[in-house]
Amino acid sequence: MEIKEFQQLMYDLYAHNDRKRGAAATMLWLVEEVGELAEAVRRNDTENIREELADCFAWVGALANLYDVDLELAFLEKYPLVCPTCGKNPCVCID
Repeated sequence: MEIKEFQQLMYDLYAHNDRKRGAAATMLWLVEEVGELAEAVRRNDTENIREELADCFAWVGALANLYDVDLELAFLEKYPLVCPTCGKNPCVCID
């Protein structure tokens, strides 16, 4: 599945609910899912990590749709196949 297809799927499934909920409440759902992901990572629960990553990705798609952001385009503009800081692939930045 391409990113555009994923984003369209999220739109088709949930945009009507996301619009009613609004951006602020949708952002809170994303934050809640990130918290659940953090807890799964803390427990090293790989199956739950997988589920929570999918949930986080879905809520990012919901927010992108609410703000009419093309995630694929935004990602490629920010990360043009190289690190946006050092300009290399792979990145040679020091953390």
